[in-house]
Amino acid sequence: MKRIFVFQIMFVFLAAMATAQDRTALFDGAKIKARVIKLSADEFEGRGPGTEGGKKAAQFIADELKAAGVAPGNKKSYFQNVPMIGVKADPATRLAIFTASGSETAFNFGDDFVATTSAQKAKVDLDAELVFAGYGIDAPQYNWNDFSGPASDYKGKVLMILVNDPPATREEPDLFGNKTLTYFGRWTYKFEEAARRGAAGVILVHTTESAGYGWNVVRSSNGSWRYEIARTTKDKTSYLELKSWVTNDAGTRILQAASLDLNDLRTRAAKRGFKPVNTGLRVKLDLNSEVKRFESPNVVGSVEGSDAKLKKEYVVYTSHWDHLGIGEPDSRGDKIFNGAYDNASGVATVLEVAGVMARMKKAERPKRSTLFIFTTAEEQGLLGSEYYSQNPLVPLARTAGNINIDGVNFFGPTSDFSALGGERSGLGAIVQRAAAERRLDVKGDTKPEQGFFFRSDHFPFARVGVPSISLRHGETFVPALTGDAASFYRDYTAKYYHQASDEYHEWWNTAAMVQEAELALAIGIDLGNSPVMPRFSASDEFAAADKRRMGK
Repeated sequence: MKRIFVFQIMFVFLAAMATAQDRTALFDGAKIKARVIKLSADEFEGRGPGTEGGKKAAQFIADELKAAGVAPGNKKSYFQNVPMIGVKADPATRLAIFTASGSETAFNFGDDFVATTSAQKAKVDLDAELVFAGYGIDAPQYNWNDFSGPASDYKGKVLMILVNDPPATREEPDLFGNKTLTYFGRWTYKFEEAARRGAAGVILVHTTESAGYGWNVVRSSNGSWRYEIARTTKDKTSYLELKSWVTNDAGTRILQAASLDLNDLRTRAAKRGFKPVNTGLRVKLDLNSEVKRFESPNVVGSVEGSDAKLKKEYVVYTSHWDHLGIGEPDSRGDKIFNGAYDNASGVATVLEVAGVMARMKKAERPKRSTLFIFTTAEEQGLLGSEYYSQNPLVPLARTAGNINIDGVNFFGPTSDFSALGGERSGLGAIVQRAAAERRLDVKGDTKPEQGFFFRSDHFPFARVGVPSISLRHGETFVPALTGDAASFYRDYTAKYYHQASDEYHEWWNTAAMVQEAELALAIGIDLGNSPVMPRFSASDEFAAADKRRMGK
């Protein structure tokens, strides 16, 4: 009996391995690469939402879905249009800081600061008091509130705020997740909280250490068109007239005008009980912008599940098709931000996953149906995903989970990977099973201080209670990287992230791309066949949203 039991275990293991190998053979690495080349070509002009290049990219994706046999995901359409407002600030704009005596210090757009507005209008004339508000956080669970005092202390004023969470201390080593960035540290939260307080604007102080990337990324990401979901006349949502970043040097010089020291204030702000500082300075800004109203689509396809009942529930894949469009030319004179890695690679891979699933015989498909969403305006603040989460094409209560891919491994095969957010819900067990079948190690977030969980399209799904993961390739390459692959991998954040240099190269490794695609498919199939939908852990911050979504 013991020998029979051992044989059964071996048979199950080998069958699982065979399944993994067979699925790998279903993928066409050359087709994935060809799609990356197409999407990141200059003819797509960096895939900016609302541009001709962006329209071409969306149509290309829809055409690829149709050719692969993937059905439209929005009734008879492959598109879910997202209403947007685009704002492009005049690069000649100057930020002026005035003291009580009338002395002025001016700062240059691009070199010292970048700015946009969520007022959704062409002209903003700002003249407001400047308040240093520390980390700009109100977190009762940490007994932390940088907004003590009456609401009048912030209403109509500009708040200077530090990026990231307050640092952990020896006395409180787990304060704000220790090295793991919480949402309170994200720039999106800072803007949201300031708007809730009625502030007129926010100036965020950038440092490479706190943000995880250099000023060049802030400049390229915010120096051209910025987008928001268009508000209706009935929408009473708070907004900011000014949304700005400054370099650490510019922030230092601003406060010096009031005889204040940024480093001293940063130290004071890191302690509980910090009180905001009214600097006595005034911020003056005449922000003239080009404004355009347009619609930009999420591209959506679906593959029907095999079970008569469960096919009414859905597994959702996401991958954003947009990038930064056309911006300032780099040292080579290149001004097209092609976004080959970020995220033509992810789109090309999810398209292949969709095609593989569509080609399966219906009886072999997962029991649940699958929705493939190629989102718009991720680079602008996860806007396409945010819009979908508030206007879902499939009820959230019938959405089993979200698998997001933002940048696919093209360096070389790995023996490990990460699934950001897996530990938060029952999705984690599914990820672990897929890893075990493929003899892959599941690593946690290898850079928790950079807050990647909050930086891609799975996050809006999590906020509305849908268990979500974002796949990230591993760091243990087999064999070790050499040559161009090694240098690109090492220098990606410093030289390629949100730069015109993020381009396709012939050395890209298709086997690595197929490895990640097959893993994504395996997780989706397992989730699609799971007898119950995963839920967020009771202690997780998204558990309450999960309960609201499911009604229990």
